[in-house]
Amino acid sequence: MSPSPSAELILAEMREFAAFSACEQRYIRRSLDVGLGRADAFRLWARNGAETASIRGQYVAYQDLKLLRRTLGADDRPASVDTIMGPLLRTTMFDLAQERLTGFCAYRFLYERLLGADVRPWLPGAFCGAAALPQIRPERRKILLQSISEAAATAPGWSRRAPIFLPEFVELEAA
Repeated sequence: MSPSPSAELILAEMREFAAFSACEQRYIRRSLDVGLGRADAFRLWARNGAETASIRGQYVAYQDLKLLRRTLGADDRPASVDTIMGPLLRTTMFDLAQERLTGFCAYRFLYERLLGADVRPWLPGAFCGAAALPQIRPERRKILLQSISEAAATAPGWSRRAPIFLPEFVELEAA
């Protein structure tokens, strides 16, 4: 018996997540806890003062997510560059400046879960725009900009299917 289409999709999303580096996986899970309000990110993710400060900054930067969710989800008004790109660019720049997402794939995976399927058409522009900002170190800029494929940058359309798999913190128990 073959798996159902939704089971195949969740397995594909799990495989995609598993292909990210451990650092990217950790940052994605932490970011989902902050951005979706799932857990106390300070308790789960802060291992030192620098991470505590980073999480504090992330909570501030992610305030824009509320506006973006309302704007992207509004069926009665067209999405505009003014109301979407500014907040999305600011939030993206914060995440890329943390230097824990090494390319477009991990960024896209995270933002599809933070904001839903409606954000997909905006992600290539926000990623490229933020990666090119002076807040990103020049050597990182090159790596980030080279990580987006031509297919992703020039996609003729985007799936409306919502992501299914939302990775979470897993506590390892002592043996």
